[in-house]
Amino acid sequence: MGCASHPRYRAKPITDKPSKTTAAPKYRSSQIGYTSYYAHKFHGRPTASGEIYDMNGLSAAHRELPLGTIIRVTHLSNGKTVVVKVNDRGPFVDGRILDLSLGAAKKLDMVAEGVARVKIEIVKSVD
Repeated sequence: MGCASHPRYRAKPITDKPSKTTAAPKYRSSQIGYTSYYAHKFHGRPTASGEIYDMNGLSAAHRELPLGTIIRVTHLSNGKTVVVKVNDRGPFVDGRILDLSLGAAKKLDMVAEGVARVKIEIVKSVD
């Protein structure tokens, strides 16, 4: 018998199917933090998605969620909710996770306070 350059028996059987690996989700399905809103200064200007910002519409800016993602925002102090589309990037203020349009802030009854603690949940992802 000659010397073999590789083992005669494999430790793992050969299969045609690639092994399944479970990748960690790229984005959390929910997040809790502070939100504010933006309005007049940006009204009518293009957002990161290319849409024109409508301060009276129902939209949001998030740093990481894909543009076009639909999220539910719940004001944790009063329980009011609104569903918005992420069409912009931001906020650019430390400690905040979201910037809402004025229309969305009105639905949450947070305009007077300016900043509110919220929970965001992905309703529809574009990934």
